[in-house]
Amino acid sequence: MKNNNQHYFDEFPDVKVKIQTISESLRRHLYIFKTITGVFSFSKIDLGTKVLVEHMIISKEPSIFLDLGCGYGPIGIILGYESPDSLVYLIDINKRAVWCTKENIKINLNNTKKNIQVLQGNYFEPLQKKNVKFDTIYMNPPLRQGRKEFLQLFEVIPSYLKPQGSFQFVIKKKMGAQYVLDYINQTYPNNHIEIICKRSGYWVFRYCIDIS
Repeated sequence: MKNNNQHYFDEFPDVKVKIQTISESLRRHLYIFKTITGVFSFSKIDLGTKVLVEHMIISKEPSIFLDLGCGYGPIGIILGYESPDSLVYLIDINKRAVWCTKENIKINLNNTKKNIQVLQGNYFEPLQKKNVKFDTIYMNPPLRQGRKEFLQLFEVIPSYLKPQGSFQFVIKKKMGAQYVLDYINQTYPNNHIEIICKRSGYWVFRYCIDIS
């Protein structure tokens, strides 16, 4: 029998559909999110996402952003609200998550423009036929799947970042934040990783590629 915690990793979750609405004040703005069973943190925005969005660095200049593994869209929607002139991509493998994200963009951004794009697929797969590079990629990674899959992303991320781009992500201390930090420093010594903040048992990181 499948573990219920794993449903949100699936393209088609096999749990009974239940839709609800939650609200949350983030970065001094009230957001309303439609959520659905089979999507990560269905009943409330998880603490890791809250810590990330409250402390993530958002360029003041129009940029191209990616919310990778967007769930029902809080990170990408906040980026769209905070930086309305930027282009924001949101990607998730879970089709229910993609549906929720599109609904939540309508609710929170009233957006009919093409500067918010929601794509369905596994990690960077939906971008393989698009010639796009990002100023910043943001992620609350699904470490319950294990660290190995997440750490493999660092091999491909340079292909999707602009020269001055960064990858910002959050890791729970108990889920191996120090291990991830040590691994990146040892495996990619020419690149730079810094801790933006440590809050409520979570560490927020900013990773930059060496372009010298």
